[in-house]
Amino acid sequence: MASHHCRVGPLPAPALLLLAFCLLISTPIQMQDLNSDASALLAFISSFGLTSVRWNQSKDTCTWQGITCQSGRVAELRLPGVGLRGDIPQSTLGNLTALRVLSLRFNALTGPIPPELGDISTLSVINLQRNKLTGEIPLTILSLPGLTQLNLAENQLSGLIAFDFAKLTSLQMLYLELNMFQGQLPDLNLTALSGFNVSFNELSGPIPPSLSRFDATSFLGMPLCGKPLPPCKDLAPVEPPVLPPTAFPPHASSSESPPHTIKKHGLSGGAIAGIVIGIAAVLLVAASIFILVLRRPEKSYTRAYQVESPHEAMALRAKEAMGSPTPTVRGPPLAARTAPAQVPVPVVGAAVSPPRAVRPPQRDEDSGASAPKRRLVFFGRLKKTYDLEDLLRASAEVLGKGAFGTTYKAMLEMGQVVAVKRLKEVNTPEREFRDKITAIGTMEHPNVVPLRAYYYNRDEKLLVYDYMPMGSLSSLLHGNRGSGRPPLNWGTRSSIVLAAAHGLEYIHSVSPQSAHGNIKASNILLSGTNNSSPEWARIADHGLAHLVGGPAAVPTRGGAFYKAPEVTDLRRASQKSDVYSFGVLILELLTGRAPGQADGGVDLPRWVQQEFSDQLLDVELLRENQIAVQEMMRMMQLAMECVGLDPDRRPTMESVVRQIEDICDLAKSRSDSMGSSIDDTGERPLTSRSGKFL
Repeated sequence: MASHHCRVGPLPAPALLLLAFCLLISTPIQMQDLNSDASALLAFISSFGLTSVRWNQSKDTCTWQGITCQSGRVAELRLPGVGLRGDIPQSTLGNLTALRVLSLRFNALTGPIPPELGDISTLSVINLQRNKLTGEIPLTILSLPGLTQLNLAENQLSGLIAFDFAKLTSLQMLYLELNMFQGQLPDLNLTALSGFNVSFNELSGPIPPSLSRFDATSFLGMPLCGKPLPPCKDLAPVEPPVLPPTAFPPHASSSESPPHTIKKHGLSGGAIAGIVIGIAAVLLVAASIFILVLRRPEKSYTRAYQVESPHEAMALRAKEAMGSPTPTVRGPPLAARTAPAQVPVPVVGAAVSPPRAVRPPQRDEDSGASAPKRRLVFFGRLKKTYDLEDLLRASAEVLGKGAFGTTYKAMLEMGQVVAVKRLKEVNTPEREFRDKITAIGTMEHPNVVPLRAYYYNRDEKLLVYDYMPMGSLSSLLHGNRGSGRPPLNWGTRSSIVLAAAHGLEYIHSVSPQSAHGNIKASNILLSGTNNSSPEWARIADHGLAHLVGGPAAVPTRGGAFYKAPEVTDLRRASQKSDVYSFGVLILELLTGRAPGQADGGVDLPRWVQQEFSDQLLDVELLRENQIAVQEMMRMMQLAMECVGLDPDRRPTMESVVRQIEDICDLAKSRSDSMGSSIDDTGERPLTSRSGKFL
């Protein structure tokens, strides 16, 4: 049988020429597009004069910090917390015509949002949270067909929330809280929307039905009404008194009353005198009421808004403390559950709920007895200088939201400042809650933020801590990388590591099962600028991982980058997983990079393992303290031991503390001129070696 072979003949010459021509022209066009993207990025970053963003023009644009490419074009620009300060330059970002993700959160950007962002039809995610942007949201952005996430929270944006938002049919997340938006909420009817928050703006009126599926925490701090808040009920107008028809005689000149009528139905002189006296009495009472109203000007501006919880009472005061033009809120103290507090809030054309009737005492879920009057339960031997009513009268400022709830800075009337955390997702019975929280409250260590008091009822759980005035390590490290921020030298960073290590070692020493469960930079709080004090850095939120359940027990997006691989539920955290998280924290301090933001999109430990060298150190460390590179590399090696994948091979915190102390002692011996100042350059000396302010 003859075999048949299928043979492909050569392509015709015209086809070869056409293919070669297409290849020749496609490559230059693609390179031209990428070069155009690079030019736009350089024009954007050069306007800020940053040194923290290192873009090497001799290298491929797609390898630059914060840049991700797809199909040879810049698809993602992520520069969170790098110190961008000033207006967003025009004709820069709008030229990134293939951009899908724009994230410039946690910077200090000012001015308006560029309307040119609406020209990037590929944009899917815009995150400009926690900047200082002003003006209105450009309508061009509200026409982006593929926009799925828009986060403009914590800025100074104003104007109306436009009906044009309804055009964003693909929108899944919309966060506009902590701005100055006015007017009423439009009925958006965005079926794909799963995340939404407009709290702490200047909105008023009813919540539209399409947004009523979100919980009350999405609408805090404003005179809104309707589900999920109390229903809208117009206040009944005051009716004037109705007098009988015979109270006044008809006018003498009336065409319907002939003169003889007066004579027939006339009143006696005594009756007329009585009527005059009665009218005078009514006028006198009305004048007295009017004077009383004038003497209480607060009531002429505000109406009572029904407050059902301590958290709402504090939230309604938060706007004032954050610089809002909202009038000062000074309501009566929050009483027992039997009489909900009436906290005055501004009325801007909204119908708000009138005070409801006093409710009977609710019964305690454990004992079945009537619940006692609500009060704070204190720990320790410190003098109790305030109570729950003082706490609820305090002005409050939102410090942050974490996995376990929202934290407020509360300024009491007597001048004392405390931090109050409102827990979420806590369904623990009171007796079990009391036992667990007491174990936390009895912990005392210089490097652990002390729990001073707590408040419990079925709907609200509040924890009161000492206030740490310098904020968190995360804010200090990533919040401002501009030229105005004093550099964090090696002495400062190593003292933070040592203080935090001492605190975590103490927590582990309480019992073999005692673990923190949520070690991260935002939970390392600083009490002052004097890093020679052993108490200047403290661990916060200790013990809460084992107290809070539900979704809060799952690591948040930021906290997930600190968790050990074996941990999926914070309630199952162990001492070994704490050591892993602490190792990530050390790497963050050494590299200046937040976990999850390392080059190439890999997590911080893997990135350091792949590129292990002194070139990974934060540029501030190399510039300010070159002689300490050896100590820094020893600290980096210790961190890599902590983040080992095998939990059994990770060191204990006792061993970690001992090694850090050895490294710090070596650093002191190598640099006898190092003081205790955060700024080692001499431009902003804060303290001397003795710890006294200069």
